[in-house]
Amino acid sequence: MILKRISILNYKNLAEVELDFSPKINCFIGQNGMGKTNLLDAVYYLSFCKSASNPVDSQNIRHDEEFFVIQGFYELEDGTPEEIYCGLKRRQKKQFKRNKKEYGRLAEHIGFIPLIMVSPADAELIAGGSEERRRFMDVVISQYDREYLEALMRYNKALQQRNTLLKQEEEPDGELMAVWEEMMAETGTTVYRKREEFIREFIPIFQSFYSYISQDRERVGLTYRSHAQRGALIDVIRESRPKDRIMGYSLHGIHKDELEMELSDFPIKREGSQGQNKTYLIALKLAQFNFLKRTGSRTQPILLLDDIFDKLDASRVEQIVKLVAGDSFGQIFITDTNRDHLDKILRKTEQNYRLFTVDKGAVSDRIEEGGKA
Repeated sequence: MILKRISILNYKNLAEVELDFSPKINCFIGQNGMGKTNLLDAVYYLSFCKSASNPVDSQNIRHDEEFFVIQGFYELEDGTPEEIYCGLKRRQKKQFKRNKKEYGRLAEHIGFIPLIMVSPADAELIAGGSEERRRFMDVVISQYDREYLEALMRYNKALQQRNTLLKQEEEPDGELMAVWEEMMAETGTTVYRKREEFIREFIPIFQSFYSYISQDRERVGLTYRSHAQRGALIDVIRESRPKDRIMGYSLHGIHKDELEMELSDFPIKREGSQGQNKTYLIALKLAQFNFLKRTGSRTQPILLLDDIFDKLDASRVEQIVKLVAGDSFGQIFITDTNRDHLDKILRKTEQNYRLFTVDKGAVSDRIEEGGKA
């Protein structure tokens, strides 16, 4: 899937933008706050029907304007053209159209244009709580395994019902409690098994990306921890019931699973430098891209790299650009503040690329290199 052209009106600080893109690498250069990330966010919106940074649609309309419009003109692998339109007026429902035909439900569009975004917000995977790391697993697995998503939804429903019973002042109905515990155990075991299988396959892909970017300077790992590893999940949940009753919520189950992120066998949250943390996160997301390409849609997702080179030394930046410029990746959009450095690296890749300058919401096409198409 290639985004050949985009048209933007009144989206965030972008008043009017019309751009043609390279089928391989597209770079947006400019100082912070000028609108580089907003351009990537518009591309993201066309894939997910929402902003990556602001879920309130009306707040993405440019100040003092009444609407925004984003149009993307794509090309499939076989050359078939596709047009995606999104429009929103204040106090009205947004419209999403594919080839001028409006979707009945936005969910029908999700997955049609696969996309992975790497951004500063990913730092929460390391710095945030365990729910962030569980969400990372859930997002990847649910995109290619429908059974996983259904089991996770049923588990969360059973968990919510059990927690409601645990909060009651009077002693909860034992039979009803057992029903929800059995559902938690059944669906939780499915989730656990699929998470364990995913991590086992994911680790070597992730480690190979980290090794390439760092040029084998450090060793990294991922370790999956779950209460399901203690034995039958139904027994673990039942044994915890007295403590859970005191606390008023479920202390044990796959909703407490953890994904430990390690640097040389120590927690990267504690031991990692800013550059090592950034490398770790980028390797995670590139591995996610690779994994989904093989197991999910089996088409090349679009890759967005937003301000990922900050805190990285020159050699790691060059390794990342060389990596994503290779044949394993498709179309890429990159933002950065350092034009000279990035331009020099891009010339070495011998790939087709375009370089744009972004200044106060205005975008100009600075240079186009022929290279390899």
